Amino acid sequence: MAAVSGVHPAAVPDWNNLNVLHKNTLPPRAYFNVFPSESDALTYDAGKAKSLCLSGAWKFQHSLSPFEAPEGFQAPSFDTTSWSDIAVPGMWQLQGFGKGPHYTNVHFHIPVDPPNVSFTENETGSYVRKFTIPQEMKGSQIRLRFEGVDSSFHVWVNGKEVGYSQGSRNPDEFDVTHLVDEQGENTVAVRVYQLCDGTYIEDQDQWWLSGIFRDVFLISFPRESRIEDLYVQTFFDWEYRDAELMVKVSLTGSGNLRVKLLNAERQTVARVFTEFSNEPFLNISFPIKNPTKWTAESPYLYHLVVSVNSEQYVSHRIGFRQVQMIDGLIKVNGKRIVFRGVNRHEHHPKFGRAVPIEFLKQDLINMKRHNINAIRTSHQLNDPRLYDLADEMGFWVMDEADLECHGFESIADSALSAEDRKMPFRQRQVLTRRAAAKWTTDNPDWTHAYVDRAQHLVKRDQLHPSIIVWSLGNEAFFGRNFTAMYEWIKTFDDSRPVHYEADICAETVDMFSRMYPPVNEIVKFGKDDSKKKPLVLCEFVHAMGNGPGNIKEYIDAFYTYPKLQGGFAWEWANHGLLTQDKETKDQYFAYGGDFGEIPHDGTFVMDGLVNSDHTPNPGLIEYKKAIEPVQFLEVISNKAKFVNRYDFIALNHLKCEWTIASDPERTDSGSIELPPGVDPGQTFELEMPNLSDIRGETLVNFSFRLSDATPFLEAGFEVSTAQISLTGLDPLRKAPSSAGPEVQVLFSTLNSLQIKGGNSAWTFNTLHGNLTSWVKDSKELVSKSPEINFFRAPTDNDIPQDGWDWKDKLLHLAKVSTRKVEWSQASSSEFTITVHQRVAPPVFSWSIDCVLAYHFLADGSLTVHATGTPQGQNLPRTLPRIGFVMEMPKEWQQVQWFGRGPGECYRDSKLSQLIGTYKVSSIEELWTEYELENGGSSLFVQFAELSSTGRELKSFDFQASHYRMYDVANVGHPYELRKFKREEVVLRLDWQHHGLGSGSCGPRTLDKYSLLTEPFEFEVVLR
Repeated sequence: MAAVSGVHPAAVPDWNNLNVLHKNTLPPRAYFNVFPSESDALTYDAGKAKSLCLSGAWKFQHSLSPFEAPEGFQAPSFDTTSWSDIAVPGMWQLQGFGKGPHYTNVHFHIPVDPPNVSFTENETGSYVRKFTIPQEMKGSQIRLRFEGVDSSFHVWVNGKEVGYSQGSRNPDEFDVTHLVDEQGENTVAVRVYQLCDGTYIEDQDQWWLSGIFRDVFLISFPRESRIEDLYVQTFFDWEYRDAELMVKVSLTGSGNLRVKLLNAERQTVARVFTEFSNEPFLNISFPIKNPTKWTAESPYLYHLVVSVNSEQYVSHRIGFRQVQMIDGLIKVNGKRIVFRGVNRHEHHPKFGRAVPIEFLKQDLINMKRHNINAIRTSHQLNDPRLYDLADEMGFWVMDEADLECHGFESIADSALSAEDRKMPFRQRQVLTRRAAAKWTTDNPDWTHAYVDRAQHLVKRDQLHPSIIVWSLGNEAFFGRNFTAMYEWIKTFDDSRPVHYEADICAETVDMFSRMYPPVNEIVKFGKDDSKKKPLVLCEFVHAMGNGPGNIKEYIDAFYTYPKLQGGFAWEWANHGLLTQDKETKDQYFAYGGDFGEIPHDGTFVMDGLVNSDHTPNPGLIEYKKAIEPVQFLEVISNKAKFVNRYDFIALNHLKCEWTIASDPERTDSGSIELPPGVDPGQTFELEMPNLSDIRGETLVNFSFRLSDATPFLEAGFEVSTAQISLTGLDPLRKAPSSAGPEVQVLFSTLNSLQIKGGNSAWTFNTLHGNLTSWVKDSKELVSKSPEINFFRAPTDNDIPQDGWDWKDKLLHLAKVSTRKVEWSQASSSEFTITVHQRVAPPVFSWSIDCVLAYHFLADGSLTVHATGTPQGQNLPRTLPRIGFVMEMPKEWQQVQWFGRGPGECYRDSKLSQLIGTYKVSSIEELWTEYELENGGSSLFVQFAELSSTGRELKSFDFQASHYRMYDVANVGHPYELRKFKREEVVLRLDWQHHGLGSGSCGPRTLDKYSLLTEPFEFEVVLR
């Protein structure tokens, strides 16, 4: 019997082979379409290009591994009629295939053995689609282009292998001319692998999702002579007046080359006609007299049209702008800029990274509506259409390579010795990053894989004026491979600075970068004259859940110290995926763990300024206020002083209107003419309105609005606001007293007192020391007694910092214990009950000893004077809140207040909510439903200005809802909280509230916004 032997697999698979990144792909090139005429080219309409979009319904079969995928599926005769349909672009996990979405932030979700991935647990998708070649594309070079496939793929046409590629968010293009049948039906087959060796450097903070998630095209290029690539740079003279347009055209074949530049009105500015004959490229230079400059504030675009032999026309919008590092600063057209930016992941709540163009466009319009001027494409190059919109709408873009390997840091950190773990965080991080870099970043075997991602980034996107910084990637430590990326970029494109945060000392890259530093740290940097490069915060003010707080301090620092050139808020959007509870069928936005995946990083994927459906949340409203381009500074001699914080433009496009906020209300309003020519950085003054008969607290509101509509914002759109007090706080108005009022104690029982005053009747429990009933005008006000309380459902920004301390000290278990109740009547117009209470948790000895003095007055009102003294060991450093909580009958639905509104406020997140008179007809209107409730982040707090004691004026916070905060703290999703909705109105009246901070991934709440555990005293007046 013959011996039987074998090996499986017969060779190392491409997707597991570090030496194979691509097979048969064409060199990466600039993103452009090919048109048959100049007029078509100038429409920029892909539907008029010489291409065929293959997006739509494909046949699809899912397998658990590449070795279990159907054999021979690439053959045109293979029967796929029993296969499922799948949408392209799309992620297969979101279309019902595979194990489902998987979220991790840092950790790898697979066993770590680079470059190897599992042979048996590597989900594989087999795609098949039929197509025919349109008549206008016949006789051409036919290219098959994939804009994005996660994570790697092989492709066949008509049964013949075309090639292989990896790099999930990078485009790939293949020449399939010799494989297509121009006269008949063709079959394209694609096998997509969930994992490949590239997975180790695609460990971004996002959902692990797979499939052909961007468009697929057949593109027609002339067969013999054609434009292969286009490269453009613009340079100014030393005065930034006249410019030079440098155009490098890569060519194949020979013939006539025409290059034409048109202005925005489509008038020819310059043109060149020349012949070429087998030159690989031609360099063409245009001197342009005083071109209109492109900036993010004035995005003027020219049109460049390049054609060969009247067969191939390529167009692209061109902006004249020059980015330079001058005097240690990033300057555009010679001027310092400040990034008022956001990090934007590609996300759609139903489609994942397969984001429809209208949804993408709405993102950018929303950014414009909230004063955002910059986008970091975290953490990969984005859909190419984003950059067209950024050019047109005006954004500074930091374009980032598709590279992150954060999971290696977890391995290095876990391997630290006990002694090393005692090191301060920054020192420990340096140690772990050095060890983590050895896996791939400082490993020469991976140099080609790293540089390949830089090449795809820069070559695809370099035509866009909006891109002013290249970024090498994110959270991948530092080593030789990033140096190689930097060097390649500078060789190919020296017209933009390069960013990379993990080059902590900026030894290689062109700027310092930090994530989530405290304000005092960046101020120290700003004052340090030894720093010769600027600092950009690539991530700051972590917007997880309810927050962030203290944004303004960062923005003020950016404008105080020139070396601080702004930052990018983390991040634009929550990444929740729309799903439904299997039992209740309730829909909700899912986060890590909701699909049963292990390991996962929970709610950390919900950290955006907009919700998962991309509607704004309160954090975005506050961010808009902090970064507004017209900022109020101070009042001097009845004049309000403002500053223009634009980088390039004056304020001629704005108008100023004023209104009055007061209690009692008044309707005065008007407009003020802005002084002409207020340039960036300049201050100006406006006369305060001259009002007569001022009564009560009065403030003037200034509103700076667009005089005329822009292509994306309507005329009258509000850009900036300011509110200035004219009077200071007004003492609480006393209710008129009736003749000879008196308070009566009607009767008392063993543990109860019945009290009457004016139109009020109260019942007070002398055992528990609380008010059990208050009937006013025959209506009951109390369904659950008012109680002193220090708890709030921890926000996500609380939990890792002060919230950890609260939980450790068992503050959530603290209960009220009444020690003594006293009562007396000093006069006929007032009856006083004094309650001595101890608020304390089990286990520990700490407490807050409170004395509450209830003053029942003859006019039917009630004042409660509260003092508290923290006592004992193990006290928490801060308290979440100090105030009362009570419940009222469901009939009490209408709310009116004079204070900040209409949205929620905290001590360090309130400036966007101007003081005024606000009304709601239903308690429901006061509730902000955050997408993750495991942190009570839906807490609604309003500031209102009232008198506390008659001697000192103090603000207080209130919240009215149908939810108890302990219920809010114990659920994970809004639909789960709704089960606990009460008919009663839960009313919270707070003397003080702890700020928000951004402690979920950054500094805890600043001390000046913290509610420190200290003795307190306040008084509440209830009528």
